Amino acid sequence: MKVDFHSHSYESDGSLSPQDLADFMHASGVETYSISDHDTLSAYGGAFQAAPGARVVAGIEINASYRGNEVHVLGYGSALLGDADVAAMLEHNRAERRKRVERMVDQLRRGGYGITVADVEREGPNAKALGRPHVGKALVRAGFAGDIESAFRNFLRQGKVGYVPSTHVTPHEAIETIGTAGGVAVLAHPGRLRDLSIIDELAPHGLRGLEAFYPRHDAGDVRFFCEKAAELGLMVSGGADFHDIRYNTKGVGIEVPDDAIAPFLEAVFAA
Repeated sequence: MKVDFHSHSYESDGSLSPQDLADFMHASGVETYSISDHDTLSAYGGAFQAAPGARVVAGIEINASYRGNEVHVLGYGSALLGDADVAAMLEHNRAERRKRVERMVDQLRRGGYGITVADVEREGPNAKALGRPHVGKALVRAGFAGDIESAFRNFLRQGKVGYVPSTHVTPHEAIETIGTAGGVAVLAHPGRLRDLSIIDELAPHGLRGLEAFYPRHDAGDVRFFCEKAAELGLMVSGGADFHDIRYNTKGVGIEVPDDAIAPFLEAVFAA
């Protein structure tokens, strides 16, 4: 089954409008999906109309920080829309994102790389949540980097001149807030964690699933995370983490076995 429960529009750091992203899903044969922007649910304020027959669930990716890891938590379900505690958490994260961008720009300027916050904002004119990708795009446009990957590698990763640690909510807070609202919390791209013991720690705090099916997970990773999910009583999900066709050349959608995704589908469409 081809699904996609992890994608980004220009409401955060993607390049397509919510409508264009929904149309891309349809054109790619993906009829069961979520738009999961970073720290904003604004795609679900009437910004797009899904194709007839599509099954779409409200989604979000919440950036969290814990023990030196960037831990991203995906949340799903219509219950998240309009929930006051979820809204407060997202507002906090967006404010912290803004402070982080300002510090990055300040460090880069002091290091001789003359971009401004206004330059960063121009890379995300519709974005409700600015972040490192927007800073990276500003560096590329200014000629300091050839592409986003080199911008991150040479300027924005730990130990580089533009790196600033994030000060988002903890994954525990994100998971518990999603669960209290009635949503389903899933750990995004667990293969990108430096410390896999975090998965075991988060499971008792209301984590419901692992994003086992992910483009950067090889067959061994998929098998490991499916087995880890079974061990901890969690569901599995899948998503392409699409932002921009220039960098995500495989587009949207990811194949997941029907029996593997079935419990997740039942849970999120009931949330």
